Amino acid sequence: MSESPSTTSTGGAAAPASGPALKRTLNVWEAIGVSIALMAPSMAININPQGTAGLVGRAVPLAFLLATIGVLLIAYTFVRLSQRFNHAGSVYGFVGATLGARAGITAGWLNAATYAFYGVVTSMAAGIFVTELVDQFGIWPSPPTWAAFVFAWIALGVVWFLGSRPAKRGTLVLVIVEGVTIALILVVAVIVLGRLLSGDTPNGTSFDLSVFTVPEGTDLSTVFLGIVFGFLSFAGFEAAATLGEEAKEPRRDIPRAILGTAIFGGLFFVIVTAIEVMAFGTDEAGMEAFVGSSALIGDLANTWIAPWLGDVITVGAAISAAACALACVVGASRLLFALSRDGLGPKVLDHVHARHGIPNRAVAAVVGIVVVIEVIGLVLGAEPYDLFAIAGVTGTLVLLVAYLLASIGAVRLLFFSGQTTVSRWEIVIPILGIAVLAYTLFRNVFPLPTEAAAWWGPGMAIAIVVIVLAVVLARPAAARRAGERLTQAEGLQIARD
Repeated sequence: MSESPSTTSTGGAAAPASGPALKRTLNVWEAIGVSIALMAPSMAININPQGTAGLVGRAVPLAFLLATIGVLLIAYTFVRLSQRFNHAGSVYGFVGATLGARAGITAGWLNAATYAFYGVVTSMAAGIFVTELVDQFGIWPSPPTWAAFVFAWIALGVVWFLGSRPAKRGTLVLVIVEGVTIALILVVAVIVLGRLLSGDTPNGTSFDLSVFTVPEGTDLSTVFLGIVFGFLSFAGFEAAATLGEEAKEPRRDIPRAILGTAIFGGLFFVIVTAIEVMAFGTDEAGMEAFVGSSALIGDLANTWIAPWLGDVITVGAAISAAACALACVVGASRLLFALSRDGLGPKVLDHVHARHGIPNRAVAAVVGIVVVIEVIGLVLGAEPYDLFAIAGVTGTLVLLVAYLLASIGAVRLLFFSGQTTVSRWEIVIPILGIAVLAYTLFRNVFPLPTEAAAWWGPGMAIAIVVIVLAVVLARPAAARRAGERLTQAEGLQIARD
């Protein structure tokens, strides 16, 4: 029988007094930098909608709109929890403080696995973009398949270097790169929209709101298959929560960073994907070209404005993908550090660099894991985009399980702990979020796809969840010790398993 968690917090540092501690140096804009960089809208808008279009056709913006609603419901959970707690483990600390140590450990490892797979997604995206650029510029004509992997590993080398330095420096790079590229994308989107409205288009397409409707012959539930790529585009919007121990004003700045990132992402993805689909065309030929594009906005800029602008945006998308990989490593390393600090991971990762004040060994471990996954993919003969898509689906489904646990924990803490501090009607928000998460997960694993290419993502996600649950349940003593450490770190009475 679980005890109700107390909502009383000491307000002190999240780490135990006797353990290693991170340095509080980040402000709200730097926290936003990590969330936006991990969400990587400039990369996502160029390469993610194709996966959705392959499932739902022209209804890509509708799928992204539904994803936006789901993300805003989930954001409520993270905003409320980060107003109470600040912990480098993000969902590990949040779920552990609300549902108990075993649930927290499960969520923590699932979130760490997600960030590792997103490291694969983003570094491979960088490799794909760079491969296209060197071919287009004639630097390396018709490069072989393995070239994308090599460029991905070069990007990971840069990621390791930047990730081994204080987050304050890294986040400045993330904000600048992402900001410039997003600005260019918005310029292209506005110009293309203007030409669509005026009828001055190079391919005869026009402004068409049918992009927000499901094509005839497509079941509405199928949209929840395509919505996974919408969640993939948003994934990481809550990454600022992993910087709770490094922010100067964590209970004010972290919630603002999370909510602000979610709102911006929703507006950006829905509007820009609608313009992209309209510009390519909603007919069969248009959607075929859309799905086959290797860089949507880059291609539109090339065709509708000027070739040089398309090249600049593709370069920006490549840099953005590498910056996103850095944010993935930052998030995963903080989770590994927090788990290892509490005796749930290798002791060697329970280490903070004396001068830089960051978990440098955990950073190296995450980069190593990402490289190993990509090497395995190359050896097995996976195409770069196939590995990108498989890792994306795997990471997203695993992340949705962690989100589900965090949402259930928020409901328990906020409305059933006996110390309600928010309006009772607000319970509707996380309950709706839980419903969206549960149905999305169900629709993507049942029935399990039979095609090999479609099976890998859901299959690996199920395997990861099962393995994590088995390991956590097999170590009850470690869970109890972790619960004691979380109690000390958060200043809470943890729900007992």
